[in-house]
Amino acid sequence: MSLLEVKNLEVSFALRHGDLVALNDVSFTLDKGERLGIVGESGAGKSVTGFAVINLISKPGRISKGEVLFDGQRLDRFSEKEMREIRGNHISMIFQDPMMTLNPVLTIGTQMVETLRAHRKISVKEAEKIAIKKLDLVHIPSPERRLTQYPHEFSGGMRQRIIIAIALLAEPAIIIADEPTTALDVTIQAEIMELLIELCNSQDMGLMLITHDLGVVAEVTERVLVMYAGKIIETAATSDLVTSPMHPYTKGLMNALPGHGTCDKENRLQQIPGSMPNLTEIAPGCSFHPRCAFCQDICTKTVPELRKVAGSKDRLVSCHFPIGGQN
Repeated sequence: MSLLEVKNLEVSFALRHGDLVALNDVSFTLDKGERLGIVGESGAGKSVTGFAVINLISKPGRISKGEVLFDGQRLDRFSEKEMREIRGNHISMIFQDPMMTLNPVLTIGTQMVETLRAHRKISVKEAEKIAIKKLDLVHIPSPERRLTQYPHEFSGGMRQRIIIAIALLAEPAIIIADEPTTALDVTIQAEIMELLIELCNSQDMGLMLITHDLGVVAEVTERVLVMYAGKIIETAATSDLVTSPMHPYTKGLMNALPGHGTCDKENRLQQIPGSMPNLTEIAPGCSFHPRCAFCQDICTKTVPELRKVAGSKDRLVSCHFPIGGQN
């Protein structure tokens, strides 16, 4: 049994004219120590998936179908009090903007001690010792001195390391990282990603990395879910997906990366035409067909199933005409 199992998950938002389905039949697993990437454009459903796992969907949203199991427990049935025991203790989340997470008027030490004491019955001195240890673990220099400083006294990369340290305070089994490097420059992005890999290996921690950047996914993860309009449309081992994407959308994402796609005579990167559909106006058939260069008549009428690729161990693709293979 996997550490985390998501089965046929559906998330809906109650609107005036009926329910809006933001996630539709999403299923995946995450094993202990595994690094899983969830990739797609804005509006694909990546962050909603992360929030649903820890039952943080704000009203009028709700988990309307499916199951979320952590270590065999049905989290989707937990009360808010029970979920507070799971969040932080067993599953932590890292958000993309550390300044939205850190309190600007409290020292780093105060915030880390309060977080730890909310989950454990320990003294302030014991909490400070653990906080120093975690800051050292994420390579914050002079951690004892840093406890007395405020968020504005740190660079963006250092603040993100502090957020990771806070997420590690209770030694969770899983960390959900939602676009953790979006606001950082390329060099700092690489350092944060290397740190996450290091922590997964040393702490045997599962990682769910939510991002729009397939380049980051290729460097960090072992397995990838590609999402589009609230659905998983392709899943594969990262190496397989990067070298031979089978869904036209995944291929388009790869072609949009510098050094992967081909450029035209004006040296412009290829891009996928159009944009992610509004969830209230999804076209019949395959939701990607209005943007797909391989679209045929069946694509406009019939929704393709997410099916196993012949000859593959665990690769799935939702396409009537997958690139380079049969489904």
